[in-house]
Amino acid sequence: MVRPPLTPAERDRGRRLGALLREARGARPPAEVAAASGISAEVLRKIESGRVPTPAFFTVAALARALELPLDQLAAALDDSRTALSA
Repeated sequence: MVRPPLTPAERDRGRRLGALLREARGARPPAEVAAASGISAEVLRKIESGRVPTPAFFTVAALARALELPLDQLAAALDDSRTALSA
């Protein structure tokens, strides 16, 4: 299956997701958060930097759980039709 290229809006949303996750991580080491969510530190780094703008749902859910970040709050912050919520 050939995946169509991402739109600029999708890439922007990926960068915002990465920034939100990085902010929620705070001072916690990336390796600690990655281990708690069952992903590699490299994958977390790529998501946080926006290099993986559309991570799998279960990856995002695992990160949100490890960061104690409600998925509905995360989704609302990334919703292009609404303004971002502050944590």
